[in-house]
Amino acid sequence: MKNEKLTLIVPVYNEQKTLDLFYNETERILKDIDIMIEYLFIDDGSKDNSLKIIHKLADTDKRIHYISFSRNFGKEAAIYAGLKNAAGDYITILDADLQDPPSLIPKMLHSVIEEGYDCVGTRRVNRKGEPPIRSFFARIFYKLINKISKTEIVDGARDFQLINKKVANAILSMSEYNRFSKGIFGWVGFRKKWIEYENIERAAGETKWSFWKLFLYAVDGIVAFSTMPLVLSSFLGILFCMIAFIMILLIITKTLIFGDPTSGWPSLVCIIMFVSGVQLFCIGILGQYLSKTYLETKKRPIYLVEEAKLEDKELSKDVEKDVK
Repeated sequence: MKNEKLTLIVPVYNEQKTLDLFYNETERILKDIDIMIEYLFIDDGSKDNSLKIIHKLADTDKRIHYISFSRNFGKEAAIYAGLKNAAGDYITILDADLQDPPSLIPKMLHSVIEEGYDCVGTRRVNRKGEPPIRSFFARIFYKLINKISKTEIVDGARDFQLINKKVANAILSMSEYNRFSKGIFGWVGFRKKWIEYENIERAAGETKWSFWKLFLYAVDGIVAFSTMPLVLSSFLGILFCMIAFIMILLIITKTLIFGDPTSGWPSLVCIIMFVSGVQLFCIGILGQYLSKTYLETKKRPIYLVEEAKLEDKELSKDVEKDVK
């Protein structure tokens, strides 16, 4: 096992307050581990001093490598870049804010190496410390997506996973531009084990995930791993056509038999507004799928690299590049 290597992929975005804490804590836990360690920090266009701190850490520890994006491309792009450039036989992804406890890594490694699992994921058993409204909508999201998607997405699952090279290659084969890692990790399959832990609050700094960003991320996940919204829009269209046809027959019958005038413009306006709202909702669903398709057909790179240090080689470029 001494000849094998573990790569720690650490996405970073404005984490100047946590980087030293993360490195010191991880070193304390992994100092006696019987495997080589490689740190791979992915600076996702940080606007604070995160990159400078990474430079300082890399100068003092030759096991530390990094990739710095030309701008903020998002955590999904950072994960993809990390997987693509990881040199380890085993790879784990964890946040720099210490909400993903490094203390679980030895247990995760044991499960992969000794127990034969291909992937070990982590999930929070509670959401202590989160705003109640965010926790409520998170639970609703997981219930909804597991009902409408064939891919299992575990409630409370984190991006904190430890995988072998086989799983990493499978994930990299899914080179789609619109990425939803929780779904991708579930879709590829393989032998998987889950480790549960209590929610841990950030060691320092503030979360970068606002409610709106989480909502958009949830929409991306639904669109990426389910076509049920399209089925729903079709169903609503058929349903309202049937209702309209029945109402037309009732109005004609009522007018011919009872001679009732066809009055009631306020109710008619309400009906028109309601049906128009449903139509716009369905068009919005179609628009989401169309926009994702549009972005995929552009074939733009998932990320652009401004600066990198990988395997003791200094790289400076403005386009994505495989580093061998």
